[in-house]
Amino acid sequence: MAIRARAAPPASRESSNDHHTHPGYNSLLARETTPSTIVRYLDEYVIGQDEAKKVLAVAVYSHYRKIATLRSDQGAIAKSNVLLVGPSGTGKTLLCDTLSRMLKVPFVTADATSLAQTKYANEEIEAALQRLLDKADGNIENAQHGIVFIDEIDKLRTSNAAAGSSSGESVQHALLKIMEGSPVKLKDSRYIDTANILFICGGAFVGLENIMAKTHGFGFIATSADDNQNILDRLNKRVKPTDLFEFGLIPEFTGRLPVIARLHELSKPMLVRIMSTAKNSIYRQYIAIFRDEGVELSIGPRVFEQIAELALEYKTGARSLRGIFEELITPILYLIPDNPEICKVEISSLFEDARYFRRK
Repeated sequence: MAIRARAAPPASRESSNDHHTHPGYNSLLARETTPSTIVRYLDEYVIGQDEAKKVLAVAVYSHYRKIATLRSDQGAIAKSNVLLVGPSGTGKTLLCDTLSRMLKVPFVTADATSLAQTKYANEEIEAALQRLLDKADGNIENAQHGIVFIDEIDKLRTSNAAAGSSSGESVQHALLKIMEGSPVKLKDSRYIDTANILFICGGAFVGLENIMAKTHGFGFIATSADDNQNILDRLNKRVKPTDLFEFGLIPEFTGRLPVIARLHELSKPMLVRIMSTAKNSIYRQYIAIFRDEGVELSIGPRVFEQIAELALEYKTGARSLRGIFEELITPILYLIPDNPEICKVEISSLFEDARYFRRK
């Protein structure tokens, strides 16, 4: 079923631009919520990526503030869709998921690779919007203020077309309509208006650094002693639309992503903190599980360093941390429920057996 823009929505559907018909608008972003409070919330769950957090926080703040204040006679809002550029496993999906939890809006992810591998990209896009509606418990109003994260958007580069699939360019064109805002008919014949849905796209963009090195060769040159070198450096490092054009995104699609944030490779200390100190860290989760079994779990700092070293060796960022950690914990958690006399488990090295302490 194709996505199609309509001159006017069905009479039963409320206009998405009239904030008087949406009493929930103002509750989307409480008055005390500012970009800095958003960043502080993200800091509890996402380690590092400070600059990306700020860019994303301002974009989200601006997006929902515009929805809350726009009058129906002012036309459609100028969308602040976001592009996150960074290696795999650096926190792109986690950032978006954490944002949606803070704002209490429905959130879904879609994979651009899947969109490109099917002949019916429009149906895949509709399916993503249907999942957004499902996350909103069928409430169209709430779904129309949700967040859609499209990962691996770099796989839609125009040179990546394969036999039996939609070309990357055709998928980009299919996404244009919904990212800008248009009514989309779902399988149950209801319409969902994407005008106020925030779209965040992400990708590793392997090879973009080479393009930037070539096109940013001269950069911004200071013209006076009063020029701020930090600002000039930041301008020189930013991803420009022309870099994305050369990479393989069409100009119209890039124009729908006015906000661009870069994420960087995670260092060993960051990986350690992701496992051990983040509010939703896997270590904290297992401490709670073991405590529920009446057992104290203690893992030494060297273990986290060893896991981080392996993750760096695998070159998968934070993605491999959980797998390595689960492999460490599995044999221990297998024993615990059947041995109620165990009261404490200590792990001092990834390559040594755990120590078990029994109740006296």
